[in-house]
Amino acid sequence: MLEAGSRPSTSAPASRAPVDRYARWAGLAVGVSAAFWLPPLNNGEGPLYAILAFGLCAVAGVLLGDALTAPRRGTVRTAGLTPRRVRHYVPPRMTLLLLGLAAALIVLLTAAAAVASPDDLGRAGRALTVACGGVTHSYTPWPGLYYGLPVLASLALSTAACGWSLRRIATRPGDEQSRRDRTLAIVAAWGLVVSSSLFGVASTVSGALMSTTCDGVAGVVGNWTVWPLGLLALITAPWCLFTIVSPRATAWKDRRAGTGRDSHR
Repeated sequence: MLEAGSRPSTSAPASRAPVDRYARWAGLAVGVSAAFWLPPLNNGEGPLYAILAFGLCAVAGVLLGDALTAPRRGTVRTAGLTPRRVRHYVPPRMTLLLLGLAAALIVLLTAAAAVASPDDLGRAGRALTVACGGVTHSYTPWPGLYYGLPVLASLALSTAACGWSLRRIATRPGDEQSRRDRTLAIVAAWGLVVSSSLFGVASTVSGALMSTTCDGVAGVVGNWTVWPLGLLALITAPWCLFTIVSPRATAWKDRRAGTGRDSHR
């Protein structure tokens, strides 16, 4: 019961944080297990599928934690007339960075598919073939359509799932800070899929280009293009992973926000 002049409690149920945390960690644990078992399989294609499986399992864990967690509610709630949009809650700079990385991933896969060729066994979209001094050289693996389509499929699946979850968070009942925390976790999970996939594709492209000395200026330009992308993805992925597994950071932000509100009273 609230007394006159008291503030409504916005604290979450005691079981809220553990359920969310365990779901996130379970998703990451399954992803790590898949990443451990997949590399030896599929004739060298395992590392690609390991990266995709890890990212998708991380997304699944975050979405499961959100689905199992009741939204935080105060005793007294008011509703504004302005409709809530997803863009009001996503971290703007990080979201722009991740969108840029996703666009770079799509462009890189498109360019790689355009120059891909069959490998030595005649399997399409698996190799980069260059001619040097009348001799044809083939380098694999190469992220043509055979390797690129699974990456694009995982990106599309994670984007659809995270987009649906972000819209659900923005429109459901709850307090503003809770919406921002949940949105940050979803964006980080999607960012882990994007950054890990981009790092894998950029590394594969760079490895093939560095294996040949017959690629000329195009190969040099290609390497100087994919290296910064791979480095940026390598830096972004740990941030996304830390955001997923660090509920204490969210709790610290909640306490700081609460302190800020109290100081303005």
